[in-house]
Amino acid sequence: MRAIVAVLLFVTAAHAGLWSLFQEKQAAPDFRGILPSVSYAPFEGSAHPDVDNIPQIEKIRADLKKLSTITRAIRLYSSTGGVELVPPIAAEFGLKVTVGAWIDKNSDRNKREIEAAINLAKRNSNVNGIVVGNETIFRGEQKIDDLVELIKQVKKSVNVPVTTGEIWNIWRDNPELASSVDFIAAHVLPYWENFTSKQAVDQAVAMFQLLRDQFPGKRIVIAEFGWPSAGYNLRNAEPGPFEQASVLRNFVTRAEAIGMDYNIVEAIDQPWKFFEGGVGPYWGILDANREPKFAWTGPIVNENYWKLAAIALLMGILMSLPILRLEQPTIMQALLLSAAANGVGAWVSTVFAYWAGHYFVFGSAFALTLGLILLVPLILIAMARIDEIAAIAFGRGPRRLITKSAPLAPATIGENVAFPKVSIHIPAYFEPVEMLKQTLDAVSRLDYPNFECVCIINNTPDPEFWRPIQDHCRALGERFKFINAEKVQGFKAGALRIAMERTAADAEIIGIIDADYVVHPDWLKDLVPVFADPRVGLVQAPQEHRDGDRSLMHYIMNGEYAGFFDIGMVQRNEFNSIIVHGTMCLIRRSAMDMAGGWSSDTICEDTDLGLTIQQQGWLTHYTNVRYGEGLLPDTYEAFKKQRHRWAYGGFQIVKKHWRRFLPGASRLTPDQRREFSLGWLNWLGAESLGVVVAILNLIWVPIVAFADIAVPDKILTLPIIGSFVVSLVHFIALYRLRVKIKAGQMLGAMIAAMSVQWTVSRAVAQGLITEHLAFARTSKGGLSRMSIEFQAFWEAVIGVLLLIGAAVLVVTNGYKEVREIYIFAGVLVLQSLPFLAAVAIAVLENSRINSFAFWRNSAVRTAELIGLRPVTLPTVNTQSQPVASEIRREVN
Repeated sequence: MRAIVAVLLFVTAAHAGLWSLFQEKQAAPDFRGILPSVSYAPFEGSAHPDVDNIPQIEKIRADLKKLSTITRAIRLYSSTGGVELVPPIAAEFGLKVTVGAWIDKNSDRNKREIEAAINLAKRNSNVNGIVVGNETIFRGEQKIDDLVELIKQVKKSVNVPVTTGEIWNIWRDNPELASSVDFIAAHVLPYWENFTSKQAVDQAVAMFQLLRDQFPGKRIVIAEFGWPSAGYNLRNAEPGPFEQASVLRNFVTRAEAIGMDYNIVEAIDQPWKFFEGGVGPYWGILDANREPKFAWTGPIVNENYWKLAAIALLMGILMSLPILRLEQPTIMQALLLSAAANGVGAWVSTVFAYWAGHYFVFGSAFALTLGLILLVPLILIAMARIDEIAAIAFGRGPRRLITKSAPLAPATIGENVAFPKVSIHIPAYFEPVEMLKQTLDAVSRLDYPNFECVCIINNTPDPEFWRPIQDHCRALGERFKFINAEKVQGFKAGALRIAMERTAADAEIIGIIDADYVVHPDWLKDLVPVFADPRVGLVQAPQEHRDGDRSLMHYIMNGEYAGFFDIGMVQRNEFNSIIVHGTMCLIRRSAMDMAGGWSSDTICEDTDLGLTIQQQGWLTHYTNVRYGEGLLPDTYEAFKKQRHRWAYGGFQIVKKHWRRFLPGASRLTPDQRREFSLGWLNWLGAESLGVVVAILNLIWVPIVAFADIAVPDKILTLPIIGSFVVSLVHFIALYRLRVKIKAGQMLGAMIAAMSVQWTVSRAVAQGLITEHLAFARTSKGGLSRMSIEFQAFWEAVIGVLLLIGAAVLVVTNGYKEVREIYIFAGVLVLQSLPFLAAVAIAVLENSRINSFAFWRNSAVRTAELIGLRPVTLPTVNTQSQPVASEIRREVN
């Protein structure tokens, strides 16, 4: 344990070292002076000023008192709606004011704005100018001639300089506008022009010089210059706190050196500007709490950096503590788990930083909160899969697994009983006769002296299905009992209850096999001895299938099933937490009686009974040795129906048993509670969550693409990508380590596993709103026909919509090139894969390439075409005609 503690400390130290290594610190010119002017809007919160964001006098006074220490003047953008309160209060602190008149297409409002601006200039001696309109020409809300008339109207009424605020290129391209104003108020915002933070100052100085050269003798004011501290990139322009501090400190130093008049946009962050491309709220040099966002002297650093590092380290330590509860973990196992825990800690710290550094309206706050809530189980699932990778790849090998070479106690239960009697139950419902005969014949060949077999056919009135089986049981001898039960209630569990009533009184072990299963002779001989331990209540053997070579689809299905039996079941067995799956199961009769027998209140009666037995405190054991083979579902439709039944039944079991997972409610150990809870989350939760998140993202696409707001941040999208990568590595690594199949079959198994995501999520959804669904028999044995309906219709619809959504995001992002939108599009593509996997298998099932004969013939033809083997010509059986002499000889 000391070694494990040392590993955890090492990982924590390495994590802290990485935080230290990546701590950003930038140099920039110091500025100790007073800014000449900053833009000021006296609004708070996220409400729009045109709606209900009315400035308060005391708030304005507090703002201007603070601003008076960092600037000599402020620029306003409106003269109504409460902004008219600013100039007289500014005078209290010796601040000059450039009044603004907001101009748009509303002529009535324009008139009120102009009248208010004129009045403010006349009544307040600290007003040093009026700006009529802000980027009005750029927005296309006024023609130049009309705006010039408004400017002239104001100039006639006041004695202060009058201008309009426009982007620098509007001034360059419209010299008539420049001739109508007292000075040029040019906006230079390099972020919106695709300049990097390193190029921003040079761009501003260059445009200042351009306007000076074009309009000699005219006063040039850079009326807006700034850089956002948060938001999304615009092509090469990257917002951020370091970028903002560096740009502004370099700019004011250069501007002071060349005598530039300028105004910084803006004084205080404005959360209500969330509609301005994601960066709108973040142009202030003070945050919305009126606190400085950076220092004007000294190196540029993140003052909260080590607080965030502490959060990351603390979360990493807390999430690493469960490693100490593992039984004999290896160093590499602990290293991987602790590294993953610290990675999650770093993500949590990033979430804290994002939450603290951004402003939210209701919609964005709701979206972020919902996203984080959905990510919590996703990350838990990823951590559980990493735990499984660590245990299998680096942990100690299985210790409870029953193997062929494992020493077993003699097959005895109690004194003087050499071979306890086993009663084998085979329930059947409309099963193919020859298939069921094979199952019975295999049972008759069991190398075990003391067993009986009860074959019960239920709710199958057609004598063609049951009479041959009845005759066959008679032919096999007195060990074989046949029951034809009609109007049986409770599905398969009801039939098994009837079988129990006909079970021999001295039978101590009950064996369950499906009607399609051909058992090996050594099944009972090898596994019954495990019951010599009186604590053992159940022994489970895996399923195997003998028809995996029927088609390519069945081949990959078989590989998909193998993963559960060779990976998940083996690991769960280490914690006495196996999932009972019916066939090839041996159950101690007394354990079954204690658990209440077969229950019909779920459609997965076998798993339900197994969990109940474990809740009673019995030990369960598992072997991954194949003691028989069954049949695969006939069609992809049958495969999906079987998975739907398992998922729906699993959810029924969750609803039935969850109270027994509470402390003291059963004899389940903490390890068993953890394994079952994580198992349900890993299967039912992961599949359902995948569908829910995919659909929510699909709904979100038009908001991102066309409203240009609420772009999902990396803290939401990267964990989805990370979880997908973990799942991919989990599948490939564990299959290579545990499942003895070829790489091609493994790839097909992965596609088959992904293809049932929609099926499982539908089952969970139905489980939420219904209590019972009818038991659906899985079609096997070749009796069922393929449905004429396409078996992946909804998967195709959702998968294609996700791809279309990704394409729409990429196309609409062509100009902006916002990185987060590309990542979001990538997430949609990844989320489409499970749906498209279902489409691929549905198409495969009905195509020629599903046949192995097609591939064999294609290989032969390919080899012939490239000359690796000679072309096989058809042989023509032509007998040569005898000559006349031979005919005469034959006659003689």
